[in-house]
Amino acid sequence: MSSAEAEQNADYSEWRALEAPRFSCALGGALGTALGIYGSVPILHSGAGCGIGQLFGQLYAGGQNAGGPQGGTSTPCSSLVEHHVVFGGEEKLKDLISASTELMEGDLYAVITGCVPSLIGDDVSAVVRPFKEEKDIIYVKTSGFTGNSYEGYELFFEAVINDLLKPAEKIKPKTVNIFGIVPYQHVFWKGDAKVIKDLLARIGVTANVFLAEFDGTDQLRNIPSAEYNIVLSTWNGHRVASLLKEKFNTPYLTFPSVPIGPKQTAEFLRSVGKALNVSESVVEKVIESEERRVYRFIEYGGDAHMLVRPHPFFAVVADSGIAIGITRFLVNELGYLPDVVQISDEPPEEVRAEIIKHLTEGLETPVKPDVIFETDSYLVRQNLKNRPFMFLYASSLEAPTALQEYGALPITVSFPTMNRLILNRTYAGFDGALTLFEETISTFVGPL
Repeated sequence: MSSAEAEQNADYSEWRALEAPRFSCALGGALGTALGIYGSVPILHSGAGCGIGQLFGQLYAGGQNAGGPQGGTSTPCSSLVEHHVVFGGEEKLKDLISASTELMEGDLYAVITGCVPSLIGDDVSAVVRPFKEEKDIIYVKTSGFTGNSYEGYELFFEAVINDLLKPAEKIKPKTVNIFGIVPYQHVFWKGDAKVIKDLLARIGVTANVFLAEFDGTDQLRNIPSAEYNIVLSTWNGHRVASLLKEKFNTPYLTFPSVPIGPKQTAEFLRSVGKALNVSESVVEKVIESEERRVYRFIEYGGDAHMLVRPHPFFAVVADSGIAIGITRFLVNELGYLPDVVQISDEPPEEVRAEIIKHLTEGLETPVKPDVIFETDSYLVRQNLKNRPFMFLYASSLEAPTALQEYGALPITVSFPTMNRLILNRTYAGFDGALTLFEETISTFVGPL
């Protein structure tokens, strides 16, 4: 064997199949984001399999959610075939946009491209440009090899900023935009967005959350008029916030996750209130009343919690946002002990130290979890073996065998979630903590 052949074989020996990754491709992320904003109509320039594949792989996996009137089999698609690979698909796309804007009512049209147009070099920008004179339309370049669902979310909002937004005539005080919640990929996205909006309204702050709001496209157009942008992630949405600061000089605040429970939510409200000059007394009044109520309600579950499962170990398999919020709530407010946390959203290397910090520092326990970054479901299972955890907060991939394989009680909290329908469910905020507490305790109580 020659040295070149040996080197080639060595390279191939490092390749391995990835079992059931915890996200879709960039096209899936952009499509999910477009479907999550009412009034937005996605137009796929791709093979037909890309669109129908996302129905099963992104939407149904996001808590058995459908895509609405523009999702699933109703999504306009150029359905590229071999002919277009040879001769190009620009004319097909032009006809599709023309028909879609005529037949499908929308406030915003998003042309989202798959792998084929990028490989064959279709000039999608040139095709889209003439339609801008009559419709609000953006071009989101999301070939599947560009990245995963989280990348598609970033690319969608970058296209909105570059193709749609204009400088605001004036800034609206105490108004913010919320980024970092990825529709369908964050399975509690609808409930999370509503809770954040309602929490901020309690302290006099108006939040554009975009998602599942009937005026979602209007909120998109109002992005430049916000006083602040808020990112609820250690990394996802940061590029969007940075671009908005560059183009419109909008400052932004970042939080590691959607807040779960009184402690995280109080910290969130105090930080936002301080940045937007909200009266401290207003913020503290909200926090005081909600803390009193939530802690009183938790007392009702005190016997089941402390007499049957006091201070149990737990494990988490979830994206960084869900993992951080859940871990810190379980440890700091319920007294649970963190065993292992596996991060499944493939965050950039440069933010992983920060994620580990949020999962290990500031925990009110001497027990620190092992933090592992892993997307391969086979390796996720291997990393869960021979550990003492009693509760497993993970995806529906782990749920069926959790009790038999690990002796643990499963609670499905992350993508993919195929074993439960999630409509308005959320763990965010004050009340969301009660929901998470209920679901945890309900895995083992009764029958008597």
